[in-house]
Amino acid sequence: MDEHKARRVVDTLRERGVPAHLELAKAGLSAFGVRIALPDGRSAVWDTDGTAGLEAQVMRDGMLVGYVPMIEGSDHFTEAQVVDAIARTEYDRPVARQRPVAPPPGPALPYEGGFFRRFRSGFRTS
Repeated sequence: MDEHKARRVVDTLRERGVPAHLELAKAGLSAFGVRIALPDGRSAVWDTDGTAGLEAQVMRDGMLVGYVPMIEGSDHFTEAQVVDAIARTEYDRPVARQRPVAPPPGPALPYEGGFFRRFRSGFRTS
């Protein structure tokens, strides 16, 4: 994902109450992704490997503890479909799966970045 798409996906997920954060690829790539903070201390890192399909690694303390296999057809997903797929994922098993429907949205979380985000975007967005 490019940075702008990843940021829009994170913002939309946070509007739905999903604790999403912008994630930069570790391998020096200019790829960005989405990190979901899970309640038990794990985090799901979506799409930082630069591939076209949507998949995630579930990490705890830097160790791989599970994954979300590439979602079929996800290389052609719109942003709304990416948000829906991430929101529908159930992480209770080492190999995560998709729920048939997303859980109801929770209370919205504030956007990340604050003043510096507004400064970087020229104060055009919140």
